[in-house]
Amino acid sequence: MKYDFDMICNRKNTDCFKWDGIHEIFGRDDIIPMWVADMDFPVAKPITEAIKKRADHPFYGYTKPGPSTIESVVERMKQKFNWEIQPEWIVFTPGVVPALHLAIRSLTHPGDAVLLQKPVYYPFFPAVTRSGCQIVNNNLKLVDGHYEMDYEDLEDKFTSRTGLSSLKAMMICNPHNPVGRHWNEEELIKAGEIAIENGAKVISDEIHCEILFKDKHVPFASISEEFQENSIVCMAPSKTFNLAGLEVSTIIIPNKKLRDEFVGMQSGMVPRPNLFGYTALEAAYRFGDNWLEQALDYLKGNLNFLMGYVEKIPGISVIEPEGTYLVWLDCRELGMDGQELRDFMLDKAKVGMDDGFVFGDSGTGFMRMNIACPRPILKEALRRIEKAVLDLGE
Repeated sequence: MKYDFDMICNRKNTDCFKWDGIHEIFGRDDIIPMWVADMDFPVAKPITEAIKKRADHPFYGYTKPGPSTIESVVERMKQKFNWEIQPEWIVFTPGVVPALHLAIRSLTHPGDAVLLQKPVYYPFFPAVTRSGCQIVNNNLKLVDGHYEMDYEDLEDKFTSRTGLSSLKAMMICNPHNPVGRHWNEEELIKAGEIAIENGAKVISDEIHCEILFKDKHVPFASISEEFQENSIVCMAPSKTFNLAGLEVSTIIIPNKKLRDEFVGMQSGMVPRPNLFGYTALEAAYRFGDNWLEQALDYLKGNLNFLMGYVEKIPGISVIEPEGTYLVWLDCRELGMDGQELRDFMLDKAKVGMDDGFVFGDSGTGFMRMNIACPRPILKEALRRIEKAVLDLGE
């Protein structure tokens, strides 16, 4: 089936957070929202058909994942990543963010420390602090327009904590949100060995792992038995197939002790996904690849268009992403602080993006743009930004 990703669908008045929440988030109604990470594309037809079929069965009581749903995850890991997992390793949660909170609480005690790599997806921060833990930062390095892990600083953070709170976990984001790096196997091994040799577990957020522009994804736990026994891997169909509102994620925990602690923490606090989430997940994994291939081609076209367009906007450059549909825009040459840049993009350009500073201090001067939208919307947003920047020189 051929999908039309240029088609502009009106999502207003559908209780859509992205479009109906514009005034709540940005304080005005006349902007183009390009912030929260969902797509302005209708989902694959097999998914909507599966949901309709399930809705026709008029019983919506308590639900568990059936054998076929679980098997679809096992098959997906083998098919996409050549990763052979066991069905019992899978724990379903209503999203990766609640899973991050559960993972921290199951691996740490209040007063422990957790290592993050800023700038990073901002829900990582409360996942640590609301668990009573401290954040230890291992800043990513921006070298010639390309982000890298700082392994020397990473090792120092683990080995120099004599007498300080115990560093129990490291959170990795791969592909990285917001900078778009897709960490390769060599990079993961370097970071993972430092963490594990120093007694820390690794929580790997891999929710964007099927939105890649190059290379093949390597799940952290698939690298070795040692990595498998010392990690929690968080995945979901939500970003890949635009299912965030159905709240279903697959948390893969091979180590039974870690898994039991995670499930014990989940019990009574975080519910399992709803029945339509399970239905959508299985339909996506079994029948969604035709849509996904077309979506990836379209996203690549959007990225190429954006990179070509931004070249003519003075003061802004693109950190080219290797994965995700989120683009990290370097606006530091405009000479604005974080709040000034936010106000400029909203009041002058009338484009709503995520402010770089919410991802950590090292994100100040950057903006995160969601390009998972019809190209006419992307063109109009870039036209507005270009005009606003050029007007600065008048």
